[in-house]
Amino acid sequence: MWRTFRMILGDQKTALMRGAALSLAVLVAGIALLGLSGWFIIAAAAAGLAGMGAVFDVFRPSAMVRFLALGRTAARYGERLMTHDATLRALTSIRVRLLAATISAPHDVLVRLRGPQALNRLMADVDALDGVPLRLILPITAGIAAQLLTFAMLWWLVDLGVALWIASGFLVASTVTLYLAARIAADASRNEEAGSQAFRSGLIDLIRARSDLAVYGQLARHGEAVLATDARRQMDRGRLDRIERRAGFALSLTGTVVAAGALALGMTLAQAGAITPALAAIGFFASLALVETIGPLRRAMADLGRMSVAARRVDASLASDRIEHDGNLLGKTADLLIEDLSFRRDGAARPVLDRVSLSLAPGESLAITGASGSGKSTMLLLAAGLLRPDSGRIVLGSVPLDRWDETELRSTLTLVPQRSALMAGTIREALQLAAPEVTDADLWQVLDAVALAGVMRAKGGLDFRLGPMGSGLSGGEARRLVLARSLLRRPQLLLLDEPTEGLDEATALAVLNGIRKYLPDASILTASHRDVETSWNGRVMILEPSPAAARGFP
Repeated sequence: MWRTFRMILGDQKTALMRGAALSLAVLVAGIALLGLSGWFIIAAAAAGLAGMGAVFDVFRPSAMVRFLALGRTAARYGERLMTHDATLRALTSIRVRLLAATISAPHDVLVRLRGPQALNRLMADVDALDGVPLRLILPITAGIAAQLLTFAMLWWLVDLGVALWIASGFLVASTVTLYLAARIAADASRNEEAGSQAFRSGLIDLIRARSDLAVYGQLARHGEAVLATDARRQMDRGRLDRIERRAGFALSLTGTVVAAGALALGMTLAQAGAITPALAAIGFFASLALVETIGPLRRAMADLGRMSVAARRVDASLASDRIEHDGNLLGKTADLLIEDLSFRRDGAARPVLDRVSLSLAPGESLAITGASGSGKSTMLLLAAGLLRPDSGRIVLGSVPLDRWDETELRSTLTLVPQRSALMAGTIREALQLAAPEVTDADLWQVLDAVALAGVMRAKGGLDFRLGPMGSGLSGGEARRLVLARSLLRRPQLLLLDEPTEGLDEATALAVLNGIRKYLPDASILTASHRDVETSWNGRVMILEPSPAAARGFP
């Protein structure tokens, strides 16, 4: 959490420092207000009893009381405005950095992510971090500073014994109370946060899969499961509320005991003639005001488990390694060379690929085929730079793949995986994702290349609107639309993973011919399992499950 706070502080240092100063000003003004008021009341009463009420100066103390009251209100408003605004701005920056870190994560990490759950966790973690500066670090810092200033002033104005009693009483009792509250609430806080995320994720899944659940008669059961998750979350929230209330009671009791002790010490000193009764009142009223330095921390202790888990995940996400590219390009052709390539997934007993080699020249087409698990899709991911090999090398355009600038690499090659996403929107918008400046004439040309132009005209043209996840198209139509979108980038190297899945043989052949006609000079590497795809390609390479080596034939 300290690293998280340093990150927030680095983003909004000036605003947070000013907010911290205002927070301290609020506490000092409150302590001074009550201390001065107590002194004023007792001193005025003593002057009246002594028959000196007519000459007692009531104007300056009352003016100071009004000044402190108004100043405290203004400082509180400024502190809330400044610290909350700075924290929200810093969290916005962190949220953007987390999204950037997520989308730049290795491909094998990305493929394991579930969109709704990943986004839900990211947003919930960032939302939990607002408590780190606002309810933890800044209040503790300002509270300690206020306690030290009060200790010094009470030592100067009243007595060292009174100052020590107040400072040590608040320090020891509040530390013990807050520590116990944080320890008891840790599990409930973590469970409540996990329950909140599970409830939101379950509700999203329920809404998205409601049709399938209804078909199989499972809608009510899954709805009950989501409500049960929320009920458990509410139980944890209720437990946290009880812990927070008990911690608040203990802190209030601490303030009462400390104030009573300060009053007893002051009365003893006043009776002994060491101080005046008015000065004795300062210690009593200052101790009442000092409760404000510890009271707000009870909520922070109740949410400490939630904040620590969120900070740990955010810190781990932002600290992940990133591959740097030096942009040193020696050539930009699509010549692809793979030599002695080996790749093993984490924890796997055997490599997926073992010393595989191939070459592909501009204008050539090569089909990689083999049994399921032989590494066809993995080969494409490695060639696209989305996975890093354990050994061997991949050279694209006479330049090692890991030396390519990321932007240049993505403009040179395009990968169409087995599962591609279509978002809600029109056909035009779906295609313009790859080429924002493309004209309608170009869009119809590329739709014709994948044998989809007639289908789209029948559906209403480029303005036909797709639903979420591309609903409104059949599986084969969605596949061809994804292929059309990839062609608009006009890559020099096109990597296709089972491109004609879901298409009949005649349509599949028409699509493959259309792709080659649209990209006559591109190198095309295809992971294939259908005869129509392997027979269409000029060369075929058979991958066999490792440790057998790959063998190819023309």
